Order: sequence, then C-alpha cells, then structure tokens
Amino acid sequence: MTHHRPEPDLLTVAARWADPAGWPVALRFDPAERWYARLAAGDDHEVWALSWLPGQGTDLHDHGGSAGAFRVVTGTLTEDTVTGGRLRPRLLPADAGRRFGPRHVHQVTNRGPAPAVSVHVYRPALVRMTRYHLVDGRLRIAEVAEAGRSW
Repeated sequence: MTHHRPEPDLLTVAARWADPAGWPVALRFDPAERWYARLAAGDDHEVWALSWLPGQGTDLHDHGGSAGAFRVVTGTLTEDTVTGGRLRPRLLPADAGRRFGPRHVHQVTNRGPAPAVSVHVYRPALVRMTRYHLVDGRLRIAEVAEAGRSW
C-alpha cells in the first residue's frame, strides 16, 4: 500500500514563512525595483519573499501553469484581477492572503504610503510567467518570461 502525503495548503506554507527574522536572506528594499528572493524550494513547491516600496508593482501576469498563494506580511498590497474586461482591485492588508489556481492572472501593487512585504508560494516551482496588456477589455500577451533568464 502506498501512502500519499497530502499536498500542503500553500497559504499555510506562506504563513509559516511570514517572519523575516527566520529567512535565509536579509530583507531589503530597493528604490529602483521590487526586491525578491527565493527562500526555499521543495519537491512540490517553492517560497519567495518580495518587498514593495510605495508605487512598486508587477505587470499583469500569470504563473505559467503553477498554482499559488501569497500572504502580506507588512503594509498593504492591492491585487487587480480582470473581471468583465476591467481591472477589479482588492485590498490586502497585513496578515491577509490569497490562494489562486494555475490559470490566475493578476497584478499586484503597493498603492499605500508605507513599504510592504509579502511571501509567495508556487506549486510547482515557477518555470515561466506570461505578462499581459489589457486592451479593449481583452488580455493580450506582452512577453513570456523564463526562469533562469528573467529572474
């Protein structure tokens, strides 16, 4: 009989990494661009830390078929998703989190006055991300970024 270990809940994994004091790298804030670092990689997922100064954010993107979750550690982030051809914002304060499936497209931005920190978990590990533009209510591919080259 084979015992199958249940896959860990990705938001629970993110919560376990919510204390920067336990990270293998020092938290940084970079005024030129968002800072990020991979904290851990396992057989079935990987964990990343990101820091966001006010105004910093991502383009509209997917996760190349990986499911995931993220948790805001400090500050407030805004996640925009596309609904009905428009971007719909969702505020995520400290300790809030979000799970998403392998086809999720979003952008995340720090629109607040204070720096923010978040932890992101992906299953399987990211190998590519597609960036999009929203044109006339439709997603248009802008770029396909590959692990090892783009990050």
